[in-house]
Amino acid sequence: MIKNQEDLSRVVVVDNGSTDGTQAYLESLPLGGVILNKQNMGVGVALNQGALALQSEWTIVMDNDIVPSKGWIEDLISSAIANDLRVISPAMVEGELSYDLNAFAPEAKDKMSGYIRLGDNHAVCLAIHKSVWQEAGYFRAAPSLLGYEDTLFFHELKKKGIKTAITGEAWLHHFGSATQKAMKKARGLQPKDDLSVPNNHVLLCQNWFSRKLDKIKKIKFRKKMQQQEIDQFGMTVRGDRIDNRFIWYGEY
Repeated sequence: MIKNQEDLSRVVVVDNGSTDGTQAYLESLPLGGVILNKQNMGVGVALNQGALALQSEWTIVMDNDIVPSKGWIEDLISSAIANDLRVISPAMVEGELSYDLNAFAPEAKDKMSGYIRLGDNHAVCLAIHKSVWQEAGYFRAAPSLLGYEDTLFFHELKKKGIKTAITGEAWLHHFGSATQKAMKKARGLQPKDDLSVPNNHVLLCQNWFSRKLDKIKKIKFRKKMQQQEIDQFGMTVRGDRIDNRFIWYGEY
């Protein structure tokens, strides 16, 4: 954000009880707001605090382990408006930042100009129109959910008939859930283990079988879209950066 000279007066940062000097650093920046929680209140609480602190027509909620490309906000919102969407995520590359993101992003945007993967989403970064808060509500504010808040939010969007998409016209880099990896390590879990509580699916008002069936359908849908994107663009809206090369889902 700082590197790309974004207007920091439109940025609100919520710190969930860090003790490593982050809070002092945040207070030194010309941000639109800094909310310093005394303890980890959970993802849902933090996202809601930020959204409510600086209310606007569009709110972008994002993780703390990403690097955005130049002009990404304008590209993201423009894509949402052009496609009559009220919730949209940017495309992203995960893993090593061993490339020039600001050189890569415009090339990727040109390749995938006008393209959206309708019906898909991710919670690394979301642009949300103000009408969505009124219709679907905010994120579930329960620290014990441990990252399951996004699943509940997307489920509510689906119930309300609010479409989501990932656009190929806005790009960011994601280091790969650095915070969740740290939380898993602190709890003695392996990277592949699920951080959320095993019976969280009950909150979706679904039985185990229905939830499992939904996951299978989503996996099939993503594989289908990945292959279509590879065939059309030679890349997908979600990829990895491993050993100094891009790996696009669908190439395996």
